[in-house]
Amino acid sequence: MRFEHEKNIFTRHHMTLVRPFILLSLLVSFLNLVGGCASLPNVSEMIAAAPDTNKPPQIISAQGPLSPDESQAIIDQLKQAVPPTDMLTRYLAVMELWGKTPLTSGNKVTLLADDDASYAAMFKAIENAKDHINLETFFIEDDEVGHKFSELLRQKQAQGVQVNLIYDSMGSNKTPISFFKRLQDAGINIVEFHPTSPTGTPGPWLQLRFDHRKILVVDGTLAITGGVNASQGYSTGVPEGKAPVPWRDTDVQIEGPAVAQIQKLFLDIWKQRGGPKLPKRSYLPKLKEEGDVLVRVVSNTPGEHNRMTFVMYVSAITFARHSLHVTTAYFVPDDQTLRALTDAAKRGVDVKIVLSSISDSQMSVDAARSQYSKLLKAGVKIYEQHKAFLHAKTAVIDGVWSTVGSTNMDYWSFLSDDEVNAVIIDRQFANEMESLFEKDIKRSDQIKLEDWEKRPFFPRLGEWFAHLFAYWL
Repeated sequence: MRFEHEKNIFTRHHMTLVRPFILLSLLVSFLNLVGGCASLPNVSEMIAAAPDTNKPPQIISAQGPLSPDESQAIIDQLKQAVPPTDMLTRYLAVMELWGKTPLTSGNKVTLLADDDASYAAMFKAIENAKDHINLETFFIEDDEVGHKFSELLRQKQAQGVQVNLIYDSMGSNKTPISFFKRLQDAGINIVEFHPTSPTGTPGPWLQLRFDHRKILVVDGTLAITGGVNASQGYSTGVPEGKAPVPWRDTDVQIEGPAVAQIQKLFLDIWKQRGGPKLPKRSYLPKLKEEGDVLVRVVSNTPGEHNRMTFVMYVSAITFARHSLHVTTAYFVPDDQTLRALTDAAKRGVDVKIVLSSISDSQMSVDAARSQYSKLLKAGVKIYEQHKAFLHAKTAVIDGVWSTVGSTNMDYWSFLSDDEVNAVIIDRQFANEMESLFEKDIKRSDQIKLEDWEKRPFFPRLGEWFAHLFAYWL
């Protein structure tokens, strides 16, 4: 069974504390030297450069750009539906200046709260496809779920629907070549993101960029994105003791103008990776309004000032005024994210973070726990799920701003991976997110500062050790 493999590149080899300390120091120094050439942008400087928040944001509808008065009316209506907050206007000003994609209106967004709902929606969309199917995933496995995807995709290709697939080579490094050859033999176009060498190692050596996105676009009119990969592991669970525990993940289905932004991400990666020329299809059809939800698609691509899911998270957290509720599979925060979270709690924001105590990378869990004391002392409330592997990457702020995507709160997602998140600005959708968050809270145990400070020495030592490798987890 394989899960988020990029988490294990440097941690899967058994490293014990009995090694000489000098070797450990040399190893950490080497890793920091290799990684030191890449850094996250300074979000405080980006916020300071944002324009006057009295200016309404530019909103794109199915018919084209809305007028400033029309855009302002939408924002005013949203602000009236929630307790007083300037979070929306300040956040939107930052993203309008630095973001690469527009804020779109007229969307319909459906919350897919678990993998069963996600797979049902994906299979239905694929079955109903008439023109093309574009699928981009971190991993697709040679198992029951992977075979279901394979069978459906080959059937649609045989029916004249063009199927195009992008998969990450490291994520799918245990899926046999024969699995993909069957798809290619059926006429499906395939791009392998950073192909591996015959020995299974990345090429070029020490490749640190992964395609961690999960995207399905059907006929250019419907998109599904979030954290769900194509794997039976979601049903069979993560091994934990004698009985495996299930996954808990989240996707969204989007219909409306925002679908074009997700489609463009797929087409851009296809071109960047040198994919074969795509047969002519209606990849960017004229879209119509499907609802009344505002959506901005935010993506990470290489380059210091293109780490937009990082900018998205830190700026939104910085502007939170009432509530900030986060779920994330891997929580190894950088200094800016950690400071934004603790500052929010100190100014009275209800900051709650739900994490998983079960993971495919114990070092990631330990590295997260190394920051618990600092967060708890600032007033952040932390919860751990013990009955599921929480793989969702979501947040909801001030009852109006939500995000669902592939981005974890760790260095890999923020700095190295290709990621995508949907930011949904809508009161009703935020209410659904809050209900889902409350369910996660009920399935979790709260970490209390007084109890946490009494934990034994050896867990503390493991946390300290894992924190040394935070940049690589």
